[in-house]
Amino acid sequence: MKTKIAFVTTMLVAAAALAHSATMKAIVAHEYGGPEVLKYEDVPRPEPKDDEILVRVIAAGVNPVDTMIRSGKYAKFFGTTLPLIPGYDIAGVVERGGAKSDKFKKGDAVFAYLNLQKGGGYAEYALVTQKEAAPKPKSASFVEAAAVPVVALTAWQALVDTAKLGSGQTVLIHGGSGGVGSFAIQFAKLRGAKVFATASTRNQDFLKQLGADVAIDYTKQKFEDIAKDVDVVLESVGADTLTRSYGVVRKGGILVSLLGPPDQTELAKHGIRGAAIGVEPDSAELAEIGKLIDEKKIKVFVSQTFPLIDAATAQEQAETGHTRGKIVLKVAEEPK
Repeated sequence: MKTKIAFVTTMLVAAAALAHSATMKAIVAHEYGGPEVLKYEDVPRPEPKDDEILVRVIAAGVNPVDTMIRSGKYAKFFGTTLPLIPGYDIAGVVERGGAKSDKFKKGDAVFAYLNLQKGGGYAEYALVTQKEAAPKPKSASFVEAAAVPVVALTAWQALVDTAKLGSGQTVLIHGGSGGVGSFAIQFAKLRGAKVFATASTRNQDFLKQLGADVAIDYTKQKFEDIAKDVDVVLESVGADTLTRSYGVVRKGGILVSLLGPPDQTELAKHGIRGAAIGVEPDSAELAEIGKLIDEKKIKVFVSQTFPLIDAATAQEQAETGHTRGKIVLKVAEEPK
């Protein structure tokens, strides 16, 4: 009996040691800088804490914020440290959970927004808390699901939670063809709002496909000549676009900025409200968005996919600011 117990104990210790020493492929930045700092490496596979789940990543979304974090310009703001594995959108399959993680079980398909301080999505495995994850929409592929969390939650928290956009109101959405904008237009239409949206010439038809009532070509038109006295502006462009947006909001309306707080003097001058939002993980909201996708009320648009090893190229494309919908990294084959 003692021999049998000793053998079992030895096997458990060996299994634990093997799990601890397991490695995975990941994209790692050991320094801040351009896309060239992203290296494809073998790193230790993470172990879930009590409240975490380990997810085998099938696909990971690429966002403009990924490039901002990689550059190091906003390290203090985001609270990031080196070395870091970028990636804040994932879709994958639960491998195992920590002792206090009971929301998901092994084999469950999930999608998640990993908080910006932690990241870890550009890898074969990632750690996710239960607050960050929701069941993957059944009708969406893993690539499509990975395109959703960061941008969809940003649009939802900006228009629904912050602006309280409702039926009969009007909204101006800048950058309507991008990741946040493409979801913002669809959420606004679902809530019964009239939508003005800006994009370049080549994306005018795409804005209409998303449901925009008025598509504005910012290369040929001034949005302030077309969108007037709107209830809400969603601003994600910055520079003079922000400055020119104060005047199109009706008195008592709100300007929601994704690029830092609006100017309080300008807000007071125009008699409007302002808010700056930073997206927060919210599994309940992500699950609600997943239901809308399954109900065919919301569409997901993926413009390009790249293998994990080409993450630097994917980020270069995201950095142009002219991506239609989302870019996604394919980390593993979709499960059958």
